[in-house]
Amino acid sequence: MSLFRHDTDLAASGVRKPLQPQSAELHRREMENDEAVLEIAPMPPEYQAIREKVQERLINERIAVDTTDLEASRKVIEPIFNMILVQQKIVFNRIERERLFNMVMADILGFGPIQPLLDDPDITEIMVNGPKQIYVEKKGKLHRTTAQFTDDDHVMKIIERIVSPLGRRVDESSPLVDARLPDGSRVNVIIPPLSLVGPTITIRKFSKEPLTVDDLISFGSFTPEFAHFVETCVKGRLNIIISGGTGSGKTTLLNVFSSFIPTNERIITIEDAAELQLRQAHIVRLEARPPNIEGKGAIRIRDLVINSLRMRPDRIVVGECRGPEALDMLQAMNTGHDGSLTTAHSNSPRDTLSRLETMILMAGMDLPLRAIRQQIASALDLVIHTSRLRDGSRKVVAVTEITGMEEDTILTQDIFTFQEEGVENGRIMGSLQPTGIRPFILRKLERNGVKLPPSTFGLDDGY
Repeated sequence: MSLFRHDTDLAASGVRKPLQPQSAELHRREMENDEAVLEIAPMPPEYQAIREKVQERLINERIAVDTTDLEASRKVIEPIFNMILVQQKIVFNRIERERLFNMVMADILGFGPIQPLLDDPDITEIMVNGPKQIYVEKKGKLHRTTAQFTDDDHVMKIIERIVSPLGRRVDESSPLVDARLPDGSRVNVIIPPLSLVGPTITIRKFSKEPLTVDDLISFGSFTPEFAHFVETCVKGRLNIIISGGTGSGKTTLLNVFSSFIPTNERIITIEDAAELQLRQAHIVRLEARPPNIEGKGAIRIRDLVINSLRMRPDRIVVGECRGPEALDMLQAMNTGHDGSLTTAHSNSPRDTLSRLETMILMAGMDLPLRAIRQQIASALDLVIHTSRLRDGSRKVVAVTEITGMEEDTILTQDIFTFQEEGVENGRIMGSLQPTGIRPFILRKLERNGVKLPPSTFGLDDGY
């Protein structure tokens, strides 16, 4: 029986709170090769032996540690830690002792050497390339850190701590897994023999407090006028797909746009790994399930989309369409489930439509291409495309509406595009501007009881 109780709601436990003073010791320096490095105070040589002795004592004496109560755990572990220092005749000053104790606590209750990186709010991505190489993305730029694991086994222990509360497993028979941290941050793990550099962890961090519309406006991701436009479109039950490349902010936008859904509607969310942080009261969250050790029991996104149609949804929000579920999502949009939202990887709005065609073909249905395009043109209203620009900032760069079909071609027109105005202090300046075209979606919005003034699209009121 395990002495450590893993709780899937560790976010409320305090485990994710900054482990001081180690977290405060992150600072930036430049290496001789001009590689930006986040430096963490080096690990004392005695660290590994002390950590192992503390854990051995907890196990041998069957001392249970409740990971949901950080303060209570400190009171249990600290006397053992101090006793071991005395027994080993190891002398540290107060600051060193506190830092070493925080390292031990991070290994027992948190996520080891990467805990300070998880606690840094400016870090958005953590990449562990084996035990000795850890990179982070901070303010849109990659930095190497001086943080290190002891060895491959040390990394595997942290991986087990991440995946075991979720009922997932990672071993030689199943060497890759997608998981999430208690705060919703996305985790991908891949281990040998697939990874040649040792166990690899990639963490896409999510803010502990979900970003709001005002936050994205202040970041320059889009303008207040665009925010009002999207709010009207969501309330007007338009079907919207958010597209963009990896790390361009699609899930963040989906979270923000979903906040515009009226609170009196029933929302079904469907995801591979639960990441969405919607604040409405009436939400049913569904999560796909990987196969078990015998390779059976998998529940795919497509299965959940089909099942959601029997759950009386007002809105269906799919975290990401990446395969055959695209067909079922479009059919739902075409059969009375207006106002659905999803995301997809692509390089442009037009490329999004091509990717949807490919994903539908993956469903194995022998449909002619024209029929597929008719489904897409009939189901989708808007493609909102986001991009991570060369300065590391994430912005909405295009809003494209689907206007219909002409022969075998899906017709589109841009409603908003990002206009770059130059570079200032290394930051790209510009904003999302209307193209001056009166969109076809106004008719659908009016039928659904909402209106947008012509000035939203750069038109005169008398247009």
